[in-house]
Amino acid sequence: MSKPSIISAMPLHHALRDRLAEHYTLIAPPPRWEAEALPPEARDARALITLGRLGASAAIQASLPELGLICCYGTGFEAVDRAAAAARGIQVTHAGHANAVAVAEFTMALLLASARLILRADKVVREGSWASLTVDRMPQVPGLAGRRIGIYGLGSIGMRVASRAAAFDTEVGYHGRSARTDVPYAYHGSLMDLAEWADVLVVTVRASAETRHSVNAAVLRALGSEGIVVNVARGSVVDTEALCEALEAGVIAGAGLDVYESEPDVPERLRAAPNTVLTPHIAALSRRAQKAQQQVVIDNLEAFFAGRPVRSLIPG
Repeated sequence: MSKPSIISAMPLHHALRDRLAEHYTLIAPPPRWEAEALPPEARDARALITLGRLGASAAIQASLPELGLICCYGTGFEAVDRAAAAARGIQVTHAGHANAVAVAEFTMALLLASARLILRADKVVREGSWASLTVDRMPQVPGLAGRRIGIYGLGSIGMRVASRAAAFDTEVGYHGRSARTDVPYAYHGSLMDLAEWADVLVVTVRASAETRHSVNAAVLRALGSEGIVVNVARGSVVDTEALCEALEAGVIAGAGLDVYESEPDVPERLRAAPNTVLTPHIAALSRRAQKAQQQVVIDNLEAFFAGRPVRSLIPG
């Protein structure tokens, strides 16, 4: 019996690729993730593995006539045309909570590095600028204890960030589509209200047309001159131009960023800003998280081809 065909929008980690190759015919990703670049054998693909930012456009789905399942490897699915998928009965899944712990851990690392000027201190030591033990060798900072952490998007990642932030003796508030009744944190009815209240704004909201550039110049002004922005969601949520201007003008104190609008290209203005901590979209890259994400893909492919319900199904 021939193996069912699946196609990937991106290169797969060798561990996942080798496991899948035992049961499926793998179609290599094309040089460009566009319908016109798909190889002829893609017409036989019954499942697709993709990333949220690559997605699956209506044109790509139309070029895959046998497609029945779209597996988003991570938690995002913003570039999947779900209306097109629903019209054909194509199931769309994502990683669910698989990487939430890893991303929350990394969020706290960015937050601490930004709030406590860790990279600046590292530079002082490496450059031999630590000339004395006087208290003015580094600027004094507010620290975290007693400060207000505003979480924009209290989903699986946001909840884990909240519990970790609370352990640092901070006050936690949040904004989302609606208030939750199962959490002890204060709900703010708008992002602007949250920014006015918070000292640190942590962005964990899902990317969508509604959240694009929602962290704008007005929100950054509301956050204030000692405020910090940490973004581990998607670069599109933060207006990059407004953020650069706020950092350069001292409208906010700093930013910790793992995601960017034009990945992998990061604007020179951000790279040149001394009050930023910049990482290359690696919050989910712990071994535990990646193994869990791979298992979700494997389980969903197995369930789909066996006619069983899949995990982490995204509504159409």
